[in-house]
Amino acid sequence: MKWEILQKGVSEQDLKDTFQPPFQRCVQDGHASCMMCSYNQLNGVPVCANYDLLTQMTRNDWGLEGYITSDCDAVAIISEDQHYATCAEDAVTDVLKAGMDINCGTYLLQNTMSAIKQGKLHESVIDQALFNLFSIRMRLGLFDGDPKQQEYGHLGPDHVCTNEHWQLALEGSRQGIVLLKNIGNTLPLLKNKISSIAVIGPNANATEEMLGDYIGIPCNPVTPFLALQNYIGNISFSKGCENVACSSNSKFSEAVDIAAKADAVVIVVGLDLTQEREDHDRVNLTLPGQQQRLVSEVAVASKGPVVLVLMCGGPVDVSFAKDDPRISSILWVGYPGEAGGQALAEILFGDYNPGGRLPMTWYPQEFINVPMTDMNMRPNSSTGYPGRTYRFYTGETVFKFGEGLSYSNYSYKFVSKDGHIILPFSSPSYREWASDYIDIDDIPCESFKFTTKLTVQNHGSMDGSHVVLLFSRYGGNFRGATHKQLIDFKRVHTVAGKATDVSFLVNPCKHFGTAMEDGRRVLAIGNHELMVGETRLSVSLKTNFLIRL
Repeated sequence: MKWEILQKGVSEQDLKDTFQPPFQRCVQDGHASCMMCSYNQLNGVPVCANYDLLTQMTRNDWGLEGYITSDCDAVAIISEDQHYATCAEDAVTDVLKAGMDINCGTYLLQNTMSAIKQGKLHESVIDQALFNLFSIRMRLGLFDGDPKQQEYGHLGPDHVCTNEHWQLALEGSRQGIVLLKNIGNTLPLLKNKISSIAVIGPNANATEEMLGDYIGIPCNPVTPFLALQNYIGNISFSKGCENVACSSNSKFSEAVDIAAKADAVVIVVGLDLTQEREDHDRVNLTLPGQQQRLVSEVAVASKGPVVLVLMCGGPVDVSFAKDDPRISSILWVGYPGEAGGQALAEILFGDYNPGGRLPMTWYPQEFINVPMTDMNMRPNSSTGYPGRTYRFYTGETVFKFGEGLSYSNYSYKFVSKDGHIILPFSSPSYREWASDYIDIDDIPCESFKFTTKLTVQNHGSMDGSHVVLLFSRYGGNFRGATHKQLIDFKRVHTVAGKATDVSFLVNPCKHFGTAMEDGRRVLAIGNHELMVGETRLSVSLKTNFLIRL
């Protein structure tokens, strides 16, 4: 059911340390000027009609200076599908009073005047929405005279599809590709040892499939098959499957035949918008149709290295390929855009050293048995619920969040030494306190920020664009604490055989903190660790209690 309302609640604990922080950072660190409220309800209240979320938290607590819009038709469904409001005028009144300023759609246009005439809505509420909307237009300079004389007024059709833009698309594709398996350093392929290559798969020569959803018109799409022709003259191609759904094996024999004759095989499979998109959920985590069978049969027939390329947005359970020694390498390219084929070819033949990292956990097929409507992040051993995300999940994975190989081996060393931080803690009388944590509201957090520095050593023979992930972990046993938590990441350019320094700013309140069941943000006392790969740095937090009576 498209607008089925999920009645299972979201805990204050999960709201405060999982769902809200990304939006808070967008407002406070990224200075976002617009937020969008979504279709769903939060604990029984439509998000677009939730005053606590839109006004109290987003504007008052976080300091949003801008406007709030709805997702398309999100106001209409409040009355027509969710039946939270009894009529259109009530829905319009609810969202505007909650702090929404404009909706995507025509619902406000059609029903706001009626709400005013019925006395449900006062014009002052509309004035506030207009103030928020026109403030942004003023900041954009839309009332400063002739638009052509403004900063971007010179832009036109001649500035579209420039070489500069295509190079930017190419660099984005390069950085986004993730190498997940590479037995015996099969990749990069060597031109002097590879005289022929077979390119196979329904996504191997597909243009639109590379682009993903909500796209513009590409200027010069380059598929994997097209790009590889610039590297190897003797190249053959077979789709293997008629399309991504791969409901028939009628083309398998052709694919197997060219694979058996080639020195190397590149199989490009995965998903497309027939399998995953807005308003269309997947019901399995495996490859669609008979794609897995295609990959396995090609791998059996091949005489040389087999490279599996996964073109998809969401994770896919490819445990069969991960465990198959005949499949030497696996790469995830996402939906890499118009330059995706060129970026892939450069990586396959060593013109670019891959450095991408997985932005999500890849769960096994069995994860579909976990109820999608269970919003809890933390695991529950009594029910067998495994939790969600790398921070809490306790089950098996296909690939972990942050995984990603390179053609270079890297090592890390913290330049900073293990340290101790003494946190002064003053408690008003009668306030509950515990010896193993401090409420973050009682800590002068800005005073305890510190910078940690580490050295990244490239032990390989290639320069590399390397992503350094800094995690934190609590060393004790604190209920509800994460397995580990990403503090920050930085992409650094490394020179072959040399070391590069990188620094991170650490805020213990933000990066070591967790949320209690009632939503209070607290900082656990004791040993915390900073982690990069297998390298650790210990940070001990201690308290100096001052009890005010």
